[in-house]
Amino acid sequence: MQIPPALRYTKTHEWIFPDEHEAMVGITAHAQEELRDVVYVELPPLGKQVNQGEPVAVVESVKAAFDIYAPVSGTIVKTNAAVTQSPQVVNKDCYGAGWLFAIQPSRPSEVNTLMTADAYTKLITSEQPS
Repeated sequence: MQIPPALRYTKTHEWIFPDEHEAMVGITAHAQEELRDVVYVELPPLGKQVNQGEPVAVVESVKAAFDIYAPVSGTIVKTNAAVTQSPQVVNKDCYGAGWLFAIQPSRPSEVNTLMTADAYTKLITSEQPS
Protein backbone atom coordinates (compact mmCIF):
# COMPACT_ATOMS: atom_id res chain seq x y z
CA MET A 1 0.00 0.00 0.00
CA GLN A 2 1.27 3.42 -0.96
CA ILE A 3 1.94 5.81 1.94
CA PRO A 4 3.70 8.95 0.67
CA PRO A 5 6.40 10.12 3.11
CA ALA A 6 5.89 13.87 2.48
CA LEU A 7 2.36 13.82 3.90
CA ARG A 8 1.05 13.78 7.47
CA TYR A 9 -1.76 11.47 8.59
CA THR A 10 -4.60 11.28 11.10
CA LYS A 11 -5.92 8.33 13.09
CA THR A 12 -9.16 8.71 11.11
CA HIS A 13 -7.28 8.13 7.83
CA GLU A 14 -7.06 11.61 6.35
CA TRP A 15 -3.83 12.88 4.81
CA ILE A 16 -2.61 16.46 4.59
CA PHE A 17 0.15 17.97 2.50
CA PRO A 18 1.59 20.45 5.01
CA ASP A 19 1.77 24.03 3.71
CA GLU A 20 1.20 27.19 5.72
CA HIS A 21 -0.83 28.84 2.92
CA GLU A 22 -2.80 26.00 1.33
CA ALA A 23 -2.69 22.49 2.81
CA MET A 24 -4.31 19.87 0.57
CA VAL A 25 -6.42 17.18 2.31
CA GLY A 26 -7.72 13.80 1.19
CA ILE A 27 -8.32 10.25 2.38
CA THR A 28 -5.63 7.62 2.50
CA ALA A 29 -5.30 4.54 0.32
CA HIS A 30 -6.23 2.47 3.38
CA ALA A 31 -9.49 4.42 3.81
CA GLN A 32 -10.51 4.23 0.17
CA GLU A 33 -9.75 0.50 0.08
CA GLU A 34 -11.99 0.00 3.13
CA LEU A 35 -14.77 2.05 1.53
CA ARG A 36 -14.42 0.32 -1.85
CA ASP A 37 -16.42 2.05 -4.60
CA VAL A 38 -16.89 5.73 -3.72
CA VAL A 39 -20.23 6.97 -5.10
CA TYR A 40 -20.72 10.39 -3.45
CA VAL A 41 -18.56 13.13 -1.95
CA GLU A 42 -19.90 16.10 0.04
CA LEU A 43 -17.34 18.87 0.49
CA PRO A 44 -17.31 21.83 2.89
CA PRO A 45 -18.21 25.32 1.63
CA LEU A 46 -15.41 27.72 0.73
CA GLY A 47 -14.60 30.12 3.54
CA LYS A 48 -15.79 27.75 6.27
CA GLN A 49 -13.77 28.01 9.48
CA VAL A 50 -12.90 24.57 10.84
CA ASN A 51 -11.27 23.24 13.98
CA GLN A 52 -8.85 20.34 14.11
CA GLY A 53 -10.80 17.10 14.49
CA GLU A 54 -14.14 18.58 13.38
CA PRO A 55 -16.15 16.66 10.76
CA VAL A 56 -16.11 18.77 7.58
CA ALA A 57 -16.94 16.48 4.65
CA VAL A 58 -18.47 13.09 3.83
CA VAL A 59 -17.37 10.33 1.48
CA GLU A 60 -19.96 7.65 0.73
CA SER A 61 -19.55 4.29 -0.92
CA VAL A 62 -21.88 1.42 -1.66
CA LYS A 63 -20.57 -0.03 1.61
CA ALA A 64 -20.60 2.89 4.09
CA ALA A 65 -20.47 6.63 4.74
CA PHE A 66 -17.23 8.03 6.13
CA ASP A 67 -16.92 11.42 7.88
CA ILE A 68 -13.84 13.41 6.89
CA TYR A 69 -12.29 15.35 9.76
CA ALA A 70 -10.20 18.51 9.55
CA PRO A 71 -6.57 17.49 10.18
CA VAL A 72 -5.78 21.08 11.25
CA SER A 73 -7.72 24.21 12.15
CA GLY A 74 -8.18 26.89 9.52
CA THR A 75 -10.25 28.14 6.61
CA ILE A 76 -11.42 26.06 3.64
CA VAL A 77 -9.84 27.83 0.66
CA LYS A 78 -10.35 25.30 -2.13
CA THR A 79 -12.50 22.29 -2.95
CA ASN A 80 -12.04 19.70 -5.67
CA ALA A 81 -15.14 19.79 -7.89
CA ALA A 82 -13.81 16.79 -9.82
CA VAL A 83 -14.54 14.46 -6.89
CA THR A 84 -18.15 15.62 -6.61
CA GLN A 85 -18.70 15.12 -10.35
CA SER A 86 -16.77 11.82 -10.57
CA PRO A 87 -16.43 10.37 -7.04
CA GLN A 88 -14.57 7.29 -8.32
CA VAL A 89 -11.47 9.47 -8.80
CA VAL A 90 -11.00 9.12 -5.01
CA ASN A 91 -10.50 5.37 -5.53
CA LYS A 92 -8.31 5.79 -8.59
CA ASP A 93 -5.93 8.48 -7.27
CA CYS A 94 -6.54 9.29 -3.60
CA TYR A 95 -3.19 11.10 -3.17
CA GLY A 96 -3.40 13.05 -6.44
CA ALA A 97 -6.48 13.96 -8.50
CA GLY A 98 -8.70 12.58 -5.70
CA TRP A 99 -7.79 15.25 -3.12
CA LEU A 100 -10.85 16.69 -1.39
CA PHE A 101 -10.21 20.23 -0.13
CA ALA A 102 -7.51 22.67 0.93
CA ILE A 103 -7.21 24.46 4.26
CA GLN A 104 -5.32 27.64 5.04
CA PRO A 105 -4.09 26.64 8.51
CA SER A 106 -4.76 29.08 11.35
CA ARG A 107 -2.46 27.09 13.67
CA PRO A 108 0.31 25.63 11.45
CA SER A 109 1.95 23.95 14.47
CA GLU A 110 -1.01 21.51 14.62
CA VAL A 111 0.63 19.64 11.72
CA ASN A 112 3.25 18.50 14.25
CA THR A 113 0.54 16.60 16.17
CA LEU A 114 -0.19 14.43 13.12
CA MET A 115 1.45 11.13 12.22
CA THR A 116 4.40 10.67 9.92
CA ALA A 117 4.21 8.01 7.20
CA ASP A 118 6.08 5.57 9.47
CA ALA A 119 3.70 6.13 12.38
CA TYR A 120 0.68 5.80 10.08
CA THR A 121 2.05 2.54 8.66
CA LYS A 122 2.27 1.18 12.21
CA LEU A 123 -1.32 2.29 12.90
CA ILE A 124 -2.83 0.54 9.89
CA THR A 125 -0.70 -2.55 10.46
CA SER A 126 -2.04 -2.77 14.03
CA GLU A 127 -5.63 -2.44 12.71
CA GLN A 128 -5.28 -5.46 10.40
CA PRO A 129 -6.98 -8.62 11.68
CA SER A 130 -4.51 -11.25 12.86
